[in-house]
Amino acid sequence: MTTTPTPVLRTIHGVPVWVCPAEGSPVATEQDALDLIGDAGYHGARWVVVPVERLDGAFFRLRTGVAGGIVGKFANYRMGLVVLGDVSAHTADSDALRDFVRECDRGTQTWFVPDLDALRERLAG
Repeated sequence: MTTTPTPVLRTIHGVPVWVCPAEGSPVATEQDALDLIGDAGYHGARWVVVPVERLDGAFFRLRTGVAGGIVGKFANYRMGLVVLGDVSAHTADSDALRDFVRECDRGTQTWFVPDLDALRERLAG
């Protein structure tokens, strides 16, 4: 019997962060986002880290509305969302996605970071 790794609550620069493992059910719907938000909030997190591998492919096709729906849920519940990993293969194919990532990274709600070290730098400052 194999078990799926569970998210871990970490504190980075005094900020509680719910870090999801790369393995696990895909985050594909607004309900999936709400489940993460609920779990993270229950544990006192202010940010949820979702590895790129966990996001359904539709997330990276903006015309599907999946990214907007998921990001919107996090914003509504005032929970930060971090997409962790390399998104360059997705942004290389889409000017709109590249612009979306750039705009998110300028804000304080949703960030796209390549690794946890980059997240540490963002939260430090």
